[in-house]
Amino acid sequence: MKIAITGATGQLGHLVIQHLLKLTQAENIVALVRNVDKAENLKAKGIDVRHFDYDSPATLAPALQGVDKILLISANEIGRRTPQHKAVISAAVEAQVPYIAYTSLLRADTSPLGLAQEHRETEQLIHESGLSYTFLRNNWYSENYLAGLAHNIETGILYGAAQNSLISAAPRNDYAEAAANVLLSESHKNKTYELASSTAFTLETLANTISKVSHKTVVYTNLSAEDYKQGLLQAGLPEGLVDVIIEADVEATHGAMLSDRKDLESLLNRQTTPLEETIKPLLM
Repeated sequence: MKIAITGATGQLGHLVIQHLLKLTQAENIVALVRNVDKAENLKAKGIDVRHFDYDSPATLAPALQGVDKILLISANEIGRRTPQHKAVISAAVEAQVPYIAYTSLLRADTSPLGLAQEHRETEQLIHESGLSYTFLRNNWYSENYLAGLAHNIETGILYGAAQNSLISAAPRNDYAEAAANVLLSESHKNKTYELASSTAFTLETLANTISKVSHKTVVYTNLSAEDYKQGLLQAGLPEGLVDVIIEADVEATHGAMLSDRKDLESLLNRQTTPLEETIKPLLM
């Protein structure tokens, strides 16, 4: 069986392939990448690396020849995702790939997050394609809250605008392992999974956990959405990314980032990785 992974050199795609390699032979994996030169390490492992550019639709179907399953990892260009995803789905149909798994967003059908719209549109396109599918609706990555970890420890402050909201974020590696497990089984066809951590946390809990792991005091300081936005912009983050971060925190106060579903636990056959174990490697 040939399993193709889009965005195979990206953060999530690379981890999915690492998990697949633990469970199947390299010859069964197809790495679909925009830049083949960045995939030399995958080639060296015996993985079939193929050029795959969402923005060149005519080249996509040939790259999917002989593929039995494809994992479509959502593209990272917000606002352009739907046409890019549509090109991949159309190519999968043309190449007669019978099954597609897609990394969507937690409760994509009802989520208030602006990001959800393109995920809803992609899920609809997959439904309309007639392909067998699995929707892996990933909640936020824990790492999204740890991007400024070194700075948090240095200043002793973790800023946010989520108040005391509970957040069911899980580490990227857990979502990747779950995706690999789904791809290697035949029991997940036409199912939708809401993927979230076993234990929710507040940003205050996160600050306390950073303190515990780093042995440096870090305190959570809640800001208004506007003050937090200005702080992130002053720190040099691009406005589009800042808007996504702010919206996530604001919507967290309305429960958008919280889930009690145990789908991720079920796919992993274990509890999700605790915050402490997620933070430790980032300090090494």
